[in-house]
Amino acid sequence: MATIHVDGQRYDVDGADNLLDACLSLGLDVPYFCWHPAMGSVGACRQCAVKQYKDADDTQGKLVMSCMTPASDGTWISIDDDEAREFRASVIEWLMTNHPHDCPVCEEGGHCHLQDMTVMTGHDRRRYRFRKRTHRNQYLGPFIAHEMNRCITCYRCVRFYRDYAGGTDLGAFGANSNVYFGRHQDGVLESPFSGNLTEVCPTGVFTDQTHSERYTRKWDLQFSPSVCHQCAVGCNISPGERYGDIRRIENRYHGEVNRYFLCDRGRFGYGYVNRDDRPRLPEWRSERDEGRVTLEVDAALDRGADRLRSARRVIGIGSPRASLESNHQLRELVGEGNFSTGIVAAEQRCLSLMHELGRSCGLPTPTIRDVEDHDAVLVLGEDLIQSAARIGLAVRQAAYARRESLAAERSIPAWNDAAVRTLGQDDYHPVFIAYPTTTELDDVCAANWALAPDDIARLGFAVAHEIDADAPAVADLDEATRAAARDIAARLTAAKRPLVISGGSLGSEAILQAAGNVARALARRACHGSLLLVRREANSTGLAMMGGEPLEWALDELDSERADAVVILENDLHRRLPGPRVDRALDAAATVVVLDHQRTATWEHAHLGLPAAAFTEADGTLVSLEGRAQRFFQVFDPAYIRPETRIRESWRWLHALRADVLRHDVGDIALDAVTHDCARRYPELAGIIGAAPGADYRVRGLKLAREPHRYSGRTAMRAHIDVSEPRAPQDPDSPFTFSMEGYNGYDRPREEVAFAWAPGWNSPQAWNKFTDEVGGHLRAGDPGVRLLAPRPGDYRYATAIPEGFRPRDGEWQVVVLPRLFGGDETSSRAAPIIERAAPTALTLSADDAGRLGCADGALVEMSSDAGSLTVPVRLDPAFPAGMIGVPAGLDPSLVAGGRARLAVAAAARSAAGEAPPPRAGGADSHADRGDRS
Repeated sequence: MATIHVDGQRYDVDGADNLLDACLSLGLDVPYFCWHPAMGSVGACRQCAVKQYKDADDTQGKLVMSCMTPASDGTWISIDDDEAREFRASVIEWLMTNHPHDCPVCEEGGHCHLQDMTVMTGHDRRRYRFRKRTHRNQYLGPFIAHEMNRCITCYRCVRFYRDYAGGTDLGAFGANSNVYFGRHQDGVLESPFSGNLTEVCPTGVFTDQTHSERYTRKWDLQFSPSVCHQCAVGCNISPGERYGDIRRIENRYHGEVNRYFLCDRGRFGYGYVNRDDRPRLPEWRSERDEGRVTLEVDAALDRGADRLRSARRVIGIGSPRASLESNHQLRELVGEGNFSTGIVAAEQRCLSLMHELGRSCGLPTPTIRDVEDHDAVLVLGEDLIQSAARIGLAVRQAAYARRESLAAERSIPAWNDAAVRTLGQDDYHPVFIAYPTTTELDDVCAANWALAPDDIARLGFAVAHEIDADAPAVADLDEATRAAARDIAARLTAAKRPLVISGGSLGSEAILQAAGNVARALARRACHGSLLLVRREANSTGLAMMGGEPLEWALDELDSERADAVVILENDLHRRLPGPRVDRALDAAATVVVLDHQRTATWEHAHLGLPAAAFTEADGTLVSLEGRAQRFFQVFDPAYIRPETRIRESWRWLHALRADVLRHDVGDIALDAVTHDCARRYPELAGIIGAAPGADYRVRGLKLAREPHRYSGRTAMRAHIDVSEPRAPQDPDSPFTFSMEGYNGYDRPREEVAFAWAPGWNSPQAWNKFTDEVGGHLRAGDPGVRLLAPRPGDYRYATAIPEGFRPRDGEWQVVVLPRLFGGDETSSRAAPIIERAAPTALTLSADDAGRLGCADGALVEMSSDAGSLTVPVRLDPAFPAGMIGVPAGLDPSLVAGGRARLAVAAAARSAAGEAPPPRAGGADSHADRGDRS
């Protein structure tokens, strides 16, 4: 600790900080531009100048840049000194010499850091009256719009994009007062974290293009605290709504999870909730196939209840993208013995194994923030950027942290970014990755191996044996792999905090067991390491803790007529199992009830379709891959702007349906009651009650506001419906109001912050007002509660080691490769994600391509017993021979059985003048359906 004096006041601060960081942590307002709490200081903008004195008697002092000055003990500074204030005002003036001053039309208006700093410095007159330099803007893809003329040359964009996120295609070009930030030519920004530029940039150079199409100022958006539903990481977000549509998603600070940054799928993948073809009314389809008719709520519930009441047996199929509350209500409706998780058996086995390993291996599961503090990382069977991008970004920071260690040895403070990076150069903490193909973290790897899943597992088992001789040895291991295992083991055991990462992306239980053995070996050495296991979907972890039968079991029950009715919750079964099998089971059911917010192939089978609320229209609880239960809250009431809709939360539909089946009064039900009932029913989920405050939570007697205090236009929003303003919707399920009436300040600590705003701080930098220290934790604690902790004692090693992979003549092992854009069920329906997704292609080794006689990009017909598909191939020199990589989201028929046959497609042979070979494929062949992705 250190004692500093600011304008005559004494403060105790962290002596390792710089003065800017220390002052902001104290709640003092110091303007700045180039500094960012996640990226340190470079002293490029000169905006944070303060007057520093030698001691209490010094009256002269000197101007220093607070971001480049340590907060050492006995420091005396003044923020309000006249010379410092005048200097800061002049800095704003020269930074804005070429700025177009286009606030009325700039999309950053109202949450612009430049506006905040201009007001804070008191600068309000422009003396420059000459021609301003102008730039040509670039096309940067479907996510980011570019307006280079607004740039003030703070360098934040390239520092984040290149130095923090590892991107290579954005740079600074030019010199002096004519610097251009962009790509060397027009084109899509390649980094999966490019969307963070919209918040990192303090002006409007980089703006959210998905928001531009239907732009609304920040103060006219309605927000709520929410959790990203696009993967299992559990990043916190603030979705903003206007006129019944989500207009943008902003990062919501969480000190243990995402902190300041989101991946692009989480930020831009929300478009599916705004689709025009969403079901908004209950739909009924008769057995005579007379088409669909829409129903009112009571009629829909009565018809559904009558059919379910008369059924011999009802099966419930849940969903890992639905909340715990909704899955619980479905299980209550059908009974414990009739509930399926809606997850295929292979994935469910992996989830159960991951849950057990997390409890029994002796190493804790780290938070994302913890990941950055590990000094050696082993990744088995995961391409983190594609399967859990935010964790991949954290692993990159863990590798970069070696620079800080080197700097500390030379007494260079960690916040001195330029000095730290110059010293560290390409010196990283060791990261080892074993995966079938290249990954976007290979540039920071100490070593990486392109291996088949079974060979990845064998490498992991060998590492565990090298760490602890009691772990089973791997027979017939080649010398190169054994040497690699020795090197990995040595680096892991030498580290202060080693980290083992694996997951279910490749569907291999052997890889998971190998990761478990490495974790057990490290735990037996009393190592302060961690084990992180990646799941696929938003609530995969919570649903595995709840339990239930796999999806195949549910379809078998319907196929065999042991059940004649099924209720399907927010789950497109056609994306999980081959279409013919799903169709056959659903066609055999006398009653199919589907709840969803998307019109999927499964919805088309429904006799009764109930329009479910998307995550922006509902409340509920998710459990992330680290075992953190978090609550997401309804952003808006869908019936307020569209009163004709009958959208309801799935758990509310299911409660009403169950009451109708039992002939009880439906009554009313609130989220707290459902959450408490879910917690009572499943002991492992008992802690979810503490995930967020209940509906009775108040600050100064007030509910919390969803809208900024400048929110306008409520009277006019429904003028096309009725000129009489109705009462604002009432929310009995949460402590939030659907209005600006309520508490939205920062002086009273609270976990659930819908949007960041403080007097003088309208930009995302306002989060500094809500944390205990800059870059720390929310002052009331970070949202959510951890449910999982390792049990002591049981360190028995797994012994089932697979044999090494050997290619087969004429057959290829299918491996599904996760992909960030287009690989999940919901965001792949969003237009910007569709545009950003890479063309569908199968990954094949160059050796196999040579034997097949096909070139890169050639059409190949891939067939299995379930069907066939014609898709281009992408050749990867590192990819193991004998395997074919299928991008996630492609027809699940192709992965049934795990093996496929390949042949150059008939179209390609015809183009080459060859006679087409006999067509391969089963009775349910799906040839030429490459558009299924």
